[in-house]
This record gives sequence, structure tokens and C-alpha cells, in this order.
Amino acid sequence: MADPFSGTGVTARAAGPGDPEPRWGARWVALPRTVAEVADVLRACAARDLAVVPVGGGTKLHWGPPPERCDVLLDLRRMDEVLEHAAGDLVVRVQAGVTMEALAGVLAARGQELALDVPFAGEATVGGTLAAALPGPRAFRYGTARDLLIGVTVVLADGTVARSGGKVVKNVAGYDLGKLFTGSYGTLGVIAEATFRLHPLPGERCWVVAEVSADDVPGIAAALAASQAEPSAVEVDRPEPGGPVTLAVLVEGTAARARAEALRDLAGAGAVTGEPPPWWGRVPRDEMLVEVRFPPAAAGAVLGAAAGCGLSPRGSVVAGRVLLRPWAPVAEDAAPDLVTGLRERVEAAGGRVNVLAAPYAGIDRWGQVSALPLMRRVKERFDPGRRMSPGRLTGGV
Repeated sequence: MADPFSGTGVTARAAGPGDPEPRWGARWVALPRTVAEVADVLRACAARDLAVVPVGGGTKLHWGPPPERCDVLLDLRRMDEVLEHAAGDLVVRVQAGVTMEALAGVLAARGQELALDVPFAGEATVGGTLAAALPGPRAFRYGTARDLLIGVTVVLADGTVARSGGKVVKNVAGYDLGKLFTGSYGTLGVIAEATFRLHPLPGERCWVVAEVSADDVPGIAAALAASQAEPSAVEVDRPEPGGPVTLAVLVEGTAARARAEALRDLAGAGAVTGEPPPWWGRVPRDEMLVEVRFPPAAAGAVLGAAAGCGLSPRGSVVAGRVLLRPWAPVAEDAAPDLVTGLRERVEAAGGRVNVLAAPYAGIDRWGQVSALPLMRRVKERFDPGRRMSPGRLTGGV
């Protein structure tokens, strides 16, 4: 096929083995610099019925199932400008290809931050962070990416540019685009720009780090979450399913050390330190990675289910979100039963299991999703031709 982007002014090239996910079989890589160029790419793809997968730093492309088809990788990393930083209003507007590390540097120079703890920050982009929507430790206090997003510019499958939230020019009636596109894995369109609410950088940070019994975690976590010392995050890590749990509590701002010492007393043990434990905020790069979301009161049941399935948890017991990775390699024929058994125990406690990454086919990644009919209607509304990352979400959305 001749270059489908010839005459658009968009830089493009043939895909090669060095590009992200060569197994997907993409034929072209498009490298836009502006919203208008993204729109040009999608119009050209619509005219030729080419399937498009947006790509940022590529740190989470192995999450979720592969697309049903992929003709074009839309590489957004050249869209790397901080367009507007209204420091007095605690607002920033950026292109989707800005890395989270670069954005943090710009904001820190003005004493501010986007309060998201993003793994792989040197590679992960703003667009990819929104598309994957993985909460970090401080989501307990500040909320998720969806909560901090106040405006978004997206490009739909037919090349239409739509905006919602801050500085609206054109909207899609009846839809909150920010909430829809956050966590959409590129299946509805392309996140091109985002506007976020910021916070001042805290003057002081302290961590309480303690080794505790798994049986004691639910009670300690509940006491910490209710404390007037106001922790910003409470995370656990259990490297071995039958071993002890490392509990880490972050305290930020005024009198951080004194508040941390009060929280240490609630935990019953531990040290107050100015540095986090080495695993803090890190997402395992394991081939198999499972996300569990649950009511905080079910923390004990979830930790027990993980241990019973040979999985090591890391995450927030106060926000009700942990990531699980196998303690030992899981054979291909055993993986489906492992996921099924874990899901049964977690759902009995009121939680949900999503398999983010898996090296094998035949695993039920999502389980039953009650919102699936609605998700399909939204997909039909935004991408009736099924050209945007088709099949990357549950039910083939």
C-alpha cells in the first residue's frame, strides 16, 4: 500500500521490528506534532478503513488483550509540549506525549505537582497514563487521574476534534469526555491534550515503615485511614505469600514528622524515615499481573485469597486496590484455574479481578462486567467502524 498519509503533512514511516509490539503487524507509524495532524491521520485511516492504536511510551501496551487488528501505530511522543501552566490557578494544559517525568520537572520549578504517582515516569506519557488509568499510592488522598483531569481534547475515529471541561470549544453533547476516555485503552479515540488540577508541593514528606502480620493489616489500615493525622497513602507489599507484610504510610505537609510518629503508634511498630521503601509506587513488570479492587473492609479477605493462590500483593489497602503477581512461575495450563479461583474468592468479598497482563491466551481477563452493554453502545457511538484499538477492552470493545 502506498503511504496513506502522503499529502497530509504528517511525518510517517513504515513500521519495523523495533517498533512497539511488532507482533501486532502494524504497517505504518504516524508521528503527529499537533491536534490537527492527529485529525489528519485519523481522517486518512477512516478513508482506507485502517485500524489505529495510539502509542505513548509503550510501558503498558502489554496490558489487556492485543487489538483484533492494527494497521497504524499513532506515536504521540512528538506531541511533548507543556502548552500552558497557570501557576496562580494551579492548572496546567499539556500535549499527550509529554512524559510524566518531564511534566513533574516543569511543575516543580514553580513549587507545584500533579499528584499522581506514575510508574515508569521517565517513559510514561500523559496520554498513556490517562488511557491506562492506574491509580498510584496517593489516590487515597488526592484521587485518581480521572479526578484530577479537568479538561481534555480528543480526536475521534473520523478525525473530529472534540473538547470537554476547561476551555471548551467543541463538545460531544451528553458525554463527559474526560471520564469516558480515562481508562479507555485507546478504544474510543485519541487523547491529544489534557488539562489538570495541580497541588502545591508539600514542604515535608515522611514515611512510616513497619513489618506487620497479615492478620493485623485490616485493623491497622482502618485505624490509619480514620486518623486525624491524615496520611496521604497507606501501602502494603508482601514479597512472599506466606511471609510478613511491609506496611508503609506517607505523611505530607505541615508537622509531617510529628504526624508520622502518631501514625507509627497506631501501627504499633516501625520507623519514621524521610525516604520511601524501594518498592513504593513501583509496578511489577511481571508477565502476569492482576489488579484487584475491593471495599477497604475486605482487605483481609483479599490478602488471604492472594496468599491462597500463590500471589504477592502490592498496593493500597485503604483505597481498596492491589496488584498481584505470581510468587513462582505459573504454567500455561494452570493459569486459567488460578484466575478463576482468585476471582471466586475476591468476588465473594465484594471485589473485582482484572488480569492486566498475561503471557497466555485462554484466561478470562475481566469476568462478568455488568456495564458491558453500555460500553458497547458507547463504542458504537464513538467508533462505529471499529478502527480504534478494536478488542482491547472486555467483550471485544
